[in-house]
Amino acid sequence: MPKDSVSVSTSEPTATEKIPNGKQRGGRGRVRATPKGRQVDPKAREEVLALLGDAPRRRDLLIEHLHKIQDRYGCLAAPHLVALAAEMKMAMTEVYEVATFYHHFDVIKEGDTRPPAITVRVCDSIACELAGAHRLLEQLPARLGAGVRVLPAPCVGRCETAPVAVVGQNPIPHATVERIDEAVQKGQVTHPPAPSAVSPSPIDYAAYRVAGGYALAGACFAGQRKAADVIALLEESGLRGLGGAGFPAGRKWKIVAAEPSPRLLAINIDEGEPGTFKDRYYLERDPHRFLEGALIAAWAVAIEAIYIYLRDEYHGCRALLEREIAALQADPPYSIPPIHLRRGAGAYICGEESSMIESIEGKRGEPRLRPPYVAQVGLFGRPTLEHNMETLHWVREILEKGPGWFAGHGRNGRKGLRSFSVSGRVKKPGVHLAPAGITLRELIDEYCGGMLDGHELYGYLPGGASGGILPASMANIPLDFDTLNPYGCFIGSAAIVVFSNHDTAAAAARNLLRFFADESCGQCTPCRVGTVKALQLMEQRRWNAPLLQELSQAMTDSSICGLGQAAPNPFLTVLKYFPGEVE
Repeated sequence: MPKDSVSVSTSEPTATEKIPNGKQRGGRGRVRATPKGRQVDPKAREEVLALLGDAPRRRDLLIEHLHKIQDRYGCLAAPHLVALAAEMKMAMTEVYEVATFYHHFDVIKEGDTRPPAITVRVCDSIACELAGAHRLLEQLPARLGAGVRVLPAPCVGRCETAPVAVVGQNPIPHATVERIDEAVQKGQVTHPPAPSAVSPSPIDYAAYRVAGGYALAGACFAGQRKAADVIALLEESGLRGLGGAGFPAGRKWKIVAAEPSPRLLAINIDEGEPGTFKDRYYLERDPHRFLEGALIAAWAVAIEAIYIYLRDEYHGCRALLEREIAALQADPPYSIPPIHLRRGAGAYICGEESSMIESIEGKRGEPRLRPPYVAQVGLFGRPTLEHNMETLHWVREILEKGPGWFAGHGRNGRKGLRSFSVSGRVKKPGVHLAPAGITLRELIDEYCGGMLDGHELYGYLPGGASGGILPASMANIPLDFDTLNPYGCFIGSAAIVVFSNHDTAAAAARNLLRFFADESCGQCTPCRVGTVKALQLMEQRRWNAPLLQELSQAMTDSSICGLGQAAPNPFLTVLKYFPGEVE
């Protein structure tokens, strides 16, 4: 062999290179008595093993296991993370990068002070800010004392009862300093097992079956219906994805069914868009209706397994779903595919379909580059049918009553029904089921009891935080998919936040941009930097309109996902429709 082809190493031995005395050599000749890296603390290992029990140690269950530690010890201390990494045969860096990505995990480094036993989170998103959340954040620390941690929190999905605080895992609707203090003093830190006063008793499995539930899905599984016919009925009804994107449901079923098996179904109940709470509303009342819709979808598309992703703020809903899914699985009306319930950890970005899939797989919830699309390469690399919960909620009723029933509703030339999550300055906030194409003025007058006394309509969000802001003079636009696009807005998940003459659009836009800046996953520069820079510009007395417009173009063109692409909508619509506020 030629001399110049011989590889000669002149480097020092690696940290794990064995030497004759049986020890290991570290860098620069030092002798190491133990392997390089953090060592597992025996006590921490015992504690982690006790929490995990006989649960599988698969990577996709990492977030579930982190929740077990967080729930038990109130934080994620380094010894527990090291023990968990060793038990799951993962690198410590993999566990750490996931744990630090999600808001609800308190990662404590060595030497850091552990958080207090009780944490009070006060929602400061748009509906709660309108209702006085800032006063709660100012007054609570002095009232509760140093032994209680008070934190601002993004939307917790209870906008109709604003302002809202969460004591531990217990939501406090219409929160006051006194009500929060009472909950803390009584130790009410876990969500009550029974539905709260604002929610009715849900229809349980037995009652749902007695009322004819799962009969339609049973007919499908028994071969009494054809998948192609069911899909055709959905297409005829005009049902579109109700999570915000509005993709035709029947067409999506066709696309995924054409992909090679095995296929999976992922159901999105993350619902983190400020102003949105419709999924929780339906889930608290009739959980089996969407589960039956999911089983029909699974049959029509030949799905192997169902994964449900539920936002972590919905602790009561999680207990409800765990109970009802267990009842369904214990006494199934027919052979059903496996159903897995997965818990989010506080990340708005996981409402984006590919981010949700990453999170279900036990990873950081960062959007994927596309193509390939989720329908082709989705969860665990398999073709995946992804749906918002409410979309599946309507499947049974559409198939039982016929597509004409659903399409027969509508106003101003539109078809279908919309579940509007309405909050803000109206007398009757809440989820209002109304015809697609209804205008804001009609919605307020006919469903919301009018404006609050002493308040006049000034503006509104037609589609949640990212849907833009419109003035009162444009309250006669039909609210539906596509109708708002010419005005620089969109309906999204139909979250309507109503402003009055006591508010300003500029202040609302700043609140929304703070949310986007906090919730950006940071993966792409246009969104990570753009949201922060936009907020800085918006905090000036006069907005630099040319620079904001240039920044919005870069964000819209270059961001990986819808967060960065739609984040400019609030300030762009303020510049367009409320210029007097920022000039």
